[in-house]
Amino acid sequence: MPGIRHVRLDRSQGKPSANPIFVGPVTTQEVVNESHGDLLRVTAVTFEDGAVNRPHRHTTDQVLVATSGSGFVATDEEQHALEPGDVVFISAGTLHWHGANQDTSFTHLSILTPGHTEIDDTEAR
Repeated sequence: MPGIRHVRLDRSQGKPSANPIFVGPVTTQEVVNESHGDLLRVTAVTFEDGAVNRPHRHTTDQVLVATSGSGFVATDEEQHALEPGDVVFISAGTLHWHGANQDTSFTHLSILTPGHTEIDDTEAR
């Protein structure tokens, strides 16, 4: 469907996620999904009370845009603190995880192209 789609990010519009990638309470608000666009997927992800995702890889590049709260993104080699306005590029195939700092919430936009996500937490981190 051609045209413009206007969405306001609103935590009250988020739906609790049962996706096994998440550890702790997480809500998601789909901004752009497969019914809106062929080449982009944009989701507002809110991690509550120190919730995180399990170590994972994407088959495509990913961009995270921090919009509220306090969080982080990490690999085995590095960790970066994230605050509203921070933008992170994660190249395809990079094992990483992200989420909220302890006792706080954190929201970011996750921007991906269609692909596959593989959870890989076989090693203790």
